[in-house]
Amino acid sequence: MFLTDRKLERRIAELEQYRYRDKIELRSFAAAEETQGVVSPKVPTDFGGDEWYAMETGDTWKGRDRFLWLHKEISIPDKWRGRRVVGVFDFGNTGGGNNSGFESMAYVNGQMYQGVDVNHKELFFEEALCGTAVDVTFRLWSGLEGGGIPKDQEHRIARADLAWLDEKVDDFYYMASMVWQTLEELDNSDPVQHELRGALDGACRLIDWTYPGSEEFYESVYRADELLNERIDSMDKNSIINVYCVGHTHIDVAWLWRLKHTREKCSRSFSTVFRLMELFPEYIFLQTQPQLYEYMKEEFPDIYANIKKRVQEGRWEADGAMWVEADCNLTSGESLTRQILIGSKFIKDEFGKDVEFLWLPDVFGYSWALPQILKKAGINTFMTTKISWNQYNRMPHDTFKWKGIDGSEVLTHFITTPEPWRERDSWFYTYNGSLLPRTVKGVWDAYRDKQMNKDLLISFGYGDGGGGVNRDMLECRRRLDKIPGLPHVKMSAAGEYFRKLHDTVEHTDGYVHTWDGELYLEYHRGTYTSQAYNKRMNRKMEMLYRRAEWLTVMEALLAGNLADAKQEALTRGWKHILTDQFHDIIPGSSIHEVYEDSRKDYAYIEGIAREVEQEAYENVFEQKDDTYTVINASGWTSDQIVVIPENRDGIFRDQEGNELTAQKGQGGTYVEMKAVPAMGMKLITFEEGAEAVPVTEADFPFHVDGRQIETPFYQIALNQYGQITRLYDKTYRREVVPAGERANVLQVFEDKPLDFEAWDIDIFYQEKMREITDLTAFQVTETGPVCMKVHMEWNFAPYQRAAGDHGTDACSKISQDMILYSNDRRIDFGTEVELHDQHQLLKAAFPVDVRSTYGTYDVQYGNVRRPNHWNTSWDQAKFETVAHRWADLSERNYGVSILNDCKYGHDIKDNVLRISLLRAGTHPDHLQDQGTHTFTYALLPHKGDFVEGMVVQEAFALNEPMQAVKGKSVLPYDSFIAFSNAQIELDAVKKSEDGNYIVIRFHEFAGARQEVTVKPGFACQEWADCDLRERPVTEFTQDEISMSLHAYEIKTILMKV
Repeated sequence: MFLTDRKLERRIAELEQYRYRDKIELRSFAAAEETQGVVSPKVPTDFGGDEWYAMETGDTWKGRDRFLWLHKEISIPDKWRGRRVVGVFDFGNTGGGNNSGFESMAYVNGQMYQGVDVNHKELFFEEALCGTAVDVTFRLWSGLEGGGIPKDQEHRIARADLAWLDEKVDDFYYMASMVWQTLEELDNSDPVQHELRGALDGACRLIDWTYPGSEEFYESVYRADELLNERIDSMDKNSIINVYCVGHTHIDVAWLWRLKHTREKCSRSFSTVFRLMELFPEYIFLQTQPQLYEYMKEEFPDIYANIKKRVQEGRWEADGAMWVEADCNLTSGESLTRQILIGSKFIKDEFGKDVEFLWLPDVFGYSWALPQILKKAGINTFMTTKISWNQYNRMPHDTFKWKGIDGSEVLTHFITTPEPWRERDSWFYTYNGSLLPRTVKGVWDAYRDKQMNKDLLISFGYGDGGGGVNRDMLECRRRLDKIPGLPHVKMSAAGEYFRKLHDTVEHTDGYVHTWDGELYLEYHRGTYTSQAYNKRMNRKMEMLYRRAEWLTVMEALLAGNLADAKQEALTRGWKHILTDQFHDIIPGSSIHEVYEDSRKDYAYIEGIAREVEQEAYENVFEQKDDTYTVINASGWTSDQIVVIPENRDGIFRDQEGNELTAQKGQGGTYVEMKAVPAMGMKLITFEEGAEAVPVTEADFPFHVDGRQIETPFYQIALNQYGQITRLYDKTYRREVVPAGERANVLQVFEDKPLDFEAWDIDIFYQEKMREITDLTAFQVTETGPVCMKVHMEWNFAPYQRAAGDHGTDACSKISQDMILYSNDRRIDFGTEVELHDQHQLLKAAFPVDVRSTYGTYDVQYGNVRRPNHWNTSWDQAKFETVAHRWADLSERNYGVSILNDCKYGHDIKDNVLRISLLRAGTHPDHLQDQGTHTFTYALLPHKGDFVEGMVVQEAFALNEPMQAVKGKSVLPYDSFIAFSNAQIELDAVKKSEDGNYIVIRFHEFAGARQEVTVKPGFACQEWADCDLRERPVTEFTQDEISMSLHAYEIKTILMKV
């Protein structure tokens, strides 16, 4: 009736400006371009040069990625001693989450002081500066546009004031604001709401608005502040709910800005933390991602020294486990292990602390391998919020035990902080929390395990692009903790909270849910495919570093000193691999410049490994004419085709003198190798001029009649579009492709998701599909006793655009070699795409005559079954999923797999296997995936399931084919290490990070308990089991290396030599 709540809202808002007293307007600044081009520039000391000009408040400035110095000498009145002196500066527009636009660093008397942006306008000066002239310099950054086509950002020097803060008015402003907002959150039937309204209204009535800003006005505000606090303190606050708060700033290592900008964002954000810690002794701040700390150590040593000081005080929490907050869909199992190995080692070495939890608030889904990886790294807790972004289904619990692929369990907690602007029944949670009545009550309201746990965690602070906590949040927390009707609101370290949560779960007599399966995010499915070059290079570098680590260990053992292994150089490269696996880089969701930078970074990464590899070759092989050593980097004894860089006429023989089947091809000679030892080598020699045993026409493995092809394994028919219309398996007498269907159909879908172009494939993409049928070339280009190549080319579109249409004179084309083998069942499709179209999704489809209700997908350290039907909303939500090297659809005695060398997006619906090859959005990278792409996918019909069909071994061979090196090995063994069980995959051979051991890591992939004996080819003094952080967990022994592995178990051992 009396509009009380609206009246109170207006009075509180009006009061805000009166907190700053005796304001002095700072109208004019000296300005100059900052042109040093470095992350940590020297602060200017001479402001009288020709490059300096005047800027006034009200002036505008603009640019893209532009830096500008602003300087002013500010005289602080001596009479302000004993008061809190503050500058208030508004120099530009900062986008939400610091994701775009203006940011700046303030320097006081030449020293880096704090960040200033739209959320951090206040700059408090020390009392000792009163009565002095202070040099204040700002390094302004225009920022970027937040994705899309690059454009200038325009900003305004809107405000620059010096004042002193009236702390009583400030106290009333914050207390009144929090009480008023609490009224909005409490039910009208709650008597506390009415008590609070009465207290606030009574206090506000005491304010004399006759002459705002007069002494009488301020005295009335002081009386209102005293009354409001008395009334609040007199009310009982008997909540049994505790909300623990940790300050944090989520800093994406790259996203809508480049890596170099991240260093600067860190310096600004962390400097601000230091200032706020001086003002608020209770303030505790968490920062994850050791990569960020290393940036500070390298670029800002003073900031880094202060961080270490605050860590020792217990006010700065360094944790989170991973080197960066990495994508967990696309990274290999070994990469996830290295994220934790290298990240946790940095935190231990630099801060003397063992990591306690994995902190991944913003990652686009979580591999089923993670619980085991965490447990075997000594980490028992996992936190995220991102699963709350699911499109269709809400997770049933927020605190639960997550059971991994092998049965390992970790306590998992979702921070349930709501975003204040969303509807009250929203289940979208945020890691960039605000401290408001809406959030501290909402974190409890949204929580789904209330009966079991009454303690919740809020991570608060502006983030994504940094910025972090501001004074508003810390002032609000102090008041929220006093206001009845709300939970208790306390500061806490995240580790302290999680230890308490473990104790609660351990001692509860209530139900604690267990989630047994992957944490699939029903969103951002396009990240499996976007930015194909990065995904290709990530896969290639993971494999290259695996091989280089093994080679340098062998080289060092040959020299008699394990310390000589170049692991330190490779770890340096690994750090770059891991950084490029950040959850906005490898998923493909960053701006164009990030991918220009990553191309250079991958060249650097490859250069390190190639140098290590080449040095190993020089020391492990002695040069000998017409002699080659074939290297098998797999953990299985294998048959395979190897390409020898030799085009002369002649024959090849193995070390037993047997002639090897060979065929000249493009770039060398294909040679069939038999029984190359696991992690080993085999010698072959070339005899120039010798004639191979002739192959009769009857014995020739391939026969072609038009577009009808017969191989030792298959009868194949292709139509006029280059599609497979028949694939008959001669060995198992099965039609692979159902009658009337076609395989290797290149399908193009209109790809225009609702919101996030680089991130999303929405389910309606399937409504508009066309096939690529404009076949312009069909030719058998190679044929011989080893393999056969059928070359095909297509125009991408049914009609090609005229030159110059849509701003390009290039047309999209596809070139493909279908490769068939005489002694391998695999059918390879070596593909090159010249892509100049956008908003298109390219897939290859293979309908197969197989009946199953699930597909099996290769993931980190194992595989996962997913339904191939849409019986439930949970099934339907997985219309696009991730696989690494293969995906399989099998009956009990027969199946078909699709393999790849650098792709991740897949879908299996009913009996159709599809692999996602390319997609090209326009935001945030307006040139996403334009250009040339090279990749191979393969079809593998096989006996039995994926285990019996040797799918894992074939997929490894596609990704890491045997290599031939000129010369003869001087190693005293043929096999470096072997396993007695073929259902074990070797993941890593490396020198330990401490330099004392050889580390061997492997896992069981068939999903069964296994016995295995490890057989080293070198002398091993003793060995022990260790965890994934290379810490022994058993005593060292000289016994045979035999052990039992349960389903999907990872094993890591240390070996002394």
